Amino acid sequence: AELYVLYSLPTVGSVTREINCVTDFLPECEEQLREIKNREKGLLYGVPVSIKENVACKGYPNSLGLVKFLDSPEHDDSVIVKVLKKQGAIPFVKTNTSQAILNIDCGNTVFGQTLNPFNHKKSSGGSSGGEAALIGGGGSVLGIGTDVAASIRVPCGFCGICGFKPTGYRVSVKGVTTPVAGMNSVISVTGPMAKDVDSLVLCMKALLCDEMFCLDPAVPPLPFNDKIYLNTCPLRIGFYNGDGYFQPSPSMRRAVQETKKLLQEAGHTLIPFTPPRIDFLVDELFTKGLYADGSSTLLEKFDGEFVDSTWTNQIRCYRMPDLLKRLLALLLMPVAEIKHIDYFVLLLALCSYTPPLYFLFFQAYRDEFIAEWRKLKLDVMLCPALGPAFNLGYAGKLFVATTYTHLYNVLNFPAGVVPVTMVTQTDEEGLKHYKGHYGDFWDTRMKEVS
Repeated sequence: AELYVLYSLPTVGSVTREINCVTDFLPECEEQLREIKNREKGLLYGVPVSIKENVACKGYPNSLGLVKFLDSPEHDDSVIVKVLKKQGAIPFVKTNTSQAILNIDCGNTVFGQTLNPFNHKKSSGGSSGGEAALIGGGGSVLGIGTDVAASIRVPCGFCGICGFKPTGYRVSVKGVTTPVAGMNSVISVTGPMAKDVDSLVLCMKALLCDEMFCLDPAVPPLPFNDKIYLNTCPLRIGFYNGDGYFQPSPSMRRAVQETKKLLQEAGHTLIPFTPPRIDFLVDELFTKGLYADGSSTLLEKFDGEFVDSTWTNQIRCYRMPDLLKRLLALLLMPVAEIKHIDYFVLLLALCSYTPPLYFLFFQAYRDEFIAEWRKLKLDVMLCPALGPAFNLGYAGKLFVATTYTHLYNVLNFPAGVVPVTMVTQTDEEGLKHYKGHYGDFWDTRMKEVS
């Protein structure tokens, strides 16, 4: 364990000097390493763990990349950090995030922009981009991120590592700061990030323990189910290459096809699946649910703050007077009926407050989705993630590309991402001829990301 940590510390320094992924070094980790020698060995004994910046570590602020919170150090560790320490893990650094988190890029005016470890002209993704970049660059073996709509899975996909978003309330979020507290339509969760699936599994086994259930009674006391995980029976796997809303890039489409073939060769049954009413899911449930308060709570976080360039487009739109939003929405309405215009839906969401009764639609959609799942007797779903990694400056401008991830936040299903192939030159050439489903400016922008 000593060699493990001592090796990791100089490595993380060289990685973050190149790509700017670490916000704080936790010097108390050396004392923790000495102390665990006298403790009972946990499942993560001596393993260095990196922690996303908004997950509380005592004495350090959960700033969300905002200046106003820098002078507010946390008075206690978050529950998840306490459990990690109980299991013998050594939290040793905190990692960068997007400003105010709700963004699939990783940059803010406090700590700057995190770069992709494999290509410094590309984004690491976000909001858990510091975690993904540090692990992908070899500076950490295990990390903790958070996910509201894509924030673990997108950066893991961009940086070529594995990530897991558990079901909401499966892992404690006490001590984890979110930009919009109390949001029930799209639940914020914490989850592990690593280079391989076995590390994710080990981390989940370690977290789902009596210590967590005791510290946070809101977490159901259900340990990791080894029987299900180790089951070797052939699976019935649903799959789709596209959801009908945002067309995947050539590399993502190929990744699904190649994975489908390998799974069939391994003896599993692959069944075509079409997500029901995807336009309704994205436009009505996700967008209006995420901005149920007209974005007022989120905007409060930016009061008195310089806005990072990764946020400029969204904040400009959020800050428009309601009258102007309604006028623009009215002007866009005829075009939206012919061509998909996501800004039309966004503007309508931002200039009104969503009534509580609206949230009944979420359960109705989940019931519809689950009914189709059960009808096909599925065990699991295979679908695209988001890739290839976007050029710097594009992730914040293409937030509608995350339909493949935020579907499972609305459903409150567990979901993960694993690397299965590499982007080829043929894929890059294919992206130049990308047309998308609607031929709108979002589809045009997708062609520019490579």
